[in-house]
Amino acid sequence: MKQVTATGQTVEEAVQSALLELKTTRDRVEIQIVDEGKKGLLGIFGSRPAVVKVKAKIDPIEEATKFIKSVCLEMGIDVDVQVTVSGKEVNFLLSSSKMGYIIGKRGQTLNALQSLTQLVLNRYADHFMIVRLDGENYRKKREESLTILAQKLANKALRERKPVSLEPMPSFERRIIHSALADNDKVTTYSEGVEPNRHLVIAPK
Repeated sequence: MKQVTATGQTVEEAVQSALLELKTTRDRVEIQIVDEGKKGLLGIFGSRPAVVKVKAKIDPIEEATKFIKSVCLEMGIDVDVQVTVSGKEVNFLLSSSKMGYIIGKRGQTLNALQSLTQLVLNRYADHFMIVRLDGENYRKKREESLTILAQKLANKALRERKPVSLEPMPSFERRIIHSALADNDKVTTYSEGVEPNRHLVIAPK
């Protein structure tokens, strides 16, 4: 976080000097007045300059975006990132010629990157925000496949008359299956285990 100490005949002059040095605008900094200064006799004798400390704010979304790009670069992948914000949710849309590597098997790499990005963003954010990473419409495709899987395994649980356990998956994917079977009055769903191995169970009622 870059910080400068600036002086001027007035506080405003000192602030403007600091903004010029930081090459930024007032809305992107935190200002601390160290000394309001003193005009002195006839504006000359006993005068004292105003002193301010101006610190550039860190943009949490910019930091998160840089983090995503740096991780992908370490993987040897050049990625483009587009960001949209909706309330507390920040959506990062990734595009790359090697998107399959970023997504990984059943989205495991994408999910891990999403979790880490959320930690980075919330380190700098003023309030908690939810991060969502996507690319090549993977999230929608995954939701559709999980919904189909939920119905298939519900039928299996009823046919065999015993609970069916799914593989471990993140909470937002477990919620998709919960929702898919919420109106099925013949089965119940619940989670077992401890993260990151927490998994969902579909059982006959």
